Amino acid sequence: MLKKGNKLYSILTGTCPKCHEESMYLDKNPYNLDNLFKMHERCSHCNTKYKIEPSFFYGAMYVSYGVGIAFAVAAFVIAYLFVGSSLKTTFTAIVGTLVVFLPIIIRLSRNIWINFFVHYDPKASQRQVL
Repeated sequence: MLKKGNKLYSILTGTCPKCHEESMYLDKNPYNLDNLFKMHERCSHCNTKYKIEPSFFYGAMYVSYGVGIAFAVAAFVIAYLFVGSSLKTTFTAIVGTLVVFLPIIIRLSRNIWINFFVHYDPKASQRQVL
């Protein structure tokens, strides 16, 4: 379904945006909160530097707002429109959803942000850094 070379592949898998060969994160599990923000310095396959400049990922905060809104709207639609919960219960479902999915929202936001600036290069996926 998702193939390498597609930005969505890199965003959803957390792989290097240039070569799509390895995870950008030290720990692929976003729920290991000790390692949530820890990333490799560079891709070991194509040598792409992930932290392009100091404080690069501060811009991901703006993206996380939109991603959080998308999760909140999804929780509202499911709780209020499909299940038929009261507004108070729906509000609780929205807050619960945002708390439970916070690590995923953070990672998705970082993945989206870096994919704005680094583009897939099919040649990079073929070469190996020695």
